[in-house]
Amino acid sequence: SWYSFTMCGRYTVSGPEDILRELLDYEECPSAATRYNVAPSQFAPVVVVHEEQRRSVVEMRWGLIPNWAEEPTIGQRLINARAETVGEKKAFRDSLRCRRCVVAADGFYEWRKVPGGKQAYFSRLKSGTPFGFAGLWDRWCGLQGQTLETFTILTTVANELLEPIHSRMPVILGKEQREAWLSPGTDVHRLSALCESYPAVHMETFPVSDYVNDPAHDSPRCMQAVPLASWSTLF
Repeated sequence: SWYSFTMCGRYTVSGPEDILRELLDYEECPSAATRYNVAPSQFAPVVVVHEEQRRSVVEMRWGLIPNWAEEPTIGQRLINARAETVGEKKAFRDSLRCRRCVVAADGFYEWRKVPGGKQAYFSRLKSGTPFGFAGLWDRWCGLQGQTLETFTILTTVANELLEPIHSRMPVILGKEQREAWLSPGTDVHRLSALCESYPAVHMETFPVSDYVNDPAHDSPRCMQAVPLASWSTLF
């Protein structure tokens, strides 16, 4: 499909309980499915904050549909939002102000252009610690009464580890950054500062097979490292 190699177009929730416990900051957390290949238009867990500052996990569909949209198909084009311009875009402006979320994750895939095609890479924190992507969400109501809650993932300039693979990377939030991102009182300048590239020194990336290319594939094989003859020349 058209979105297969979009940045950021796939990610993992391979340890859902650990991830949600980390993001929710308390021991009890809802159950969630283990996911090795989350793709656009699929449902996945995101953390939102309610008016009384209570956090909860909601399954939302990936690909933001603005509440004013006439057709839900626009969500297919809005799986990512560029951090540098998100506040200027009609589709994201209101969500940036009052509907921020943290997308549960512990790794993500990127595709590098190579002669004859694309090579997939899997990236994660060296520590193996789960993290969250900076996200925005919205609620769309159709004319037939249907309701959809959807989200998008913010992207920023790739760090020096990932730049040879792709020029963009998802905005990864550490613990303190997550608190600020979810806080209703955080001003726009602080939000912008939160969207810096995650330090390359704390990350690792390695090639994986083209098994991950098919969004129907959802098993540990997706994130399994494979040899790459030209790997030593990449960096």
